[in-house]
Amino acid sequence: MKKTGYRVLGVMSGTSLDGIDLVYTEIETEQHFSYKIIYAETVPYPEEWRQKLSHAINLEAADLNQLDVDYTTFLASVIKDFIDKYDLHLLEAVCSHGHTVKHRPKQGVTYQIGNLPVLAEFLEIPVVCDFRVQDVELGGQGAPLVPIGDRLLFNAYRYCINLGGFANISMEKDSQRIAYDICPVNTVFNYFMQKTGKEYDQDGEMARSGLLNEKLLSRLNALKFYKKEPPKSLGIEWVNSHIIPILEDTDLSIPDLLRTYAEHVAIQLDRTTHENQEADVLVTGGGVKNLFLMERFRSLSGCNIIVPDVELIDFKEALIFALLGVLKLRGEVNVLSSVTGAKIDHSSGRVYEP
Repeated sequence: MKKTGYRVLGVMSGTSLDGIDLVYTEIETEQHFSYKIIYAETVPYPEEWRQKLSHAINLEAADLNQLDVDYTTFLASVIKDFIDKYDLHLLEAVCSHGHTVKHRPKQGVTYQIGNLPVLAEFLEIPVVCDFRVQDVELGGQGAPLVPIGDRLLFNAYRYCINLGGFANISMEKDSQRIAYDICPVNTVFNYFMQKTGKEYDQDGEMARSGLLNEKLLSRLNALKFYKKEPPKSLGIEWVNSHIIPILEDTDLSIPDLLRTYAEHVAIQLDRTTHENQEADVLVTGGGVKNLFLMERFRSLSGCNIIVPDVELIDFKEALIFALLGVLKLRGEVNVLSSVTGAKIDHSSGRVYEP
């Protein structure tokens, strides 16, 4: 008989470089899946690591391999500090996403650093990690991976939207889970805010102060990606080649750029949920704290937009990577082909024993 209860640690680092999210959770699998978040914390990146990770995409192979080694050591120390801080003696596994530095699934490439076997050796705990590579090998996008968690843990909602470095959406359609990336969010907002000397736009106040530029908005909304059918996913490469050049090809002030980009995001969010007016939409991720963006989304949408408590806003992705790890340990499907476009549903990830 299979185990039904697991105490695991979910670890997530997103493209917006806010920090490393850690969630210690109890996951129950008997009859239906449920969870309880016991401890959760975000460890901000030191400036040195923020710089290293933001430039990692440009590294040659040898330097990138060294960064992988160094980052794994750094990540191990962050996880160890969390385990020690909360005295987690009953921890059964660490389920870690790592940090994405390359994501070009059409070329068969997705690379997350911090997923080396030494992680388990250092922590002296089993580690489940590297969840994306197998899916790309099977012809999938390697993303998004969160929808299996939406199906198992948050199926009371018609749509689940996460607003992080990118916005993505998950839903049931024709008895299948469908999910895809919608558009960049914090990767763009933070890029321009950092030019002002700030890390992010507090409450979206700078965007609120700007003026909407209809010409720029039209250019953004006309991007071909938005007309593609799912499965589809985005990486920082696409932002750097398609979004940033359009925004920088203007003489607009940063407030006007942010105001216009916020409208663009709100429009794309509304387009993805427009079919089902009055549907319940669960919205999580750091972008929820951009109050101006959420106001614009609500003003355009006829849906019932639900923002949960802060714990779920901040830690839903890390929680679901804990779930992905549990499913891998159980030998059960944790990546859906209907979501990623892979040849088959599969149980993805590597398991490292200490």
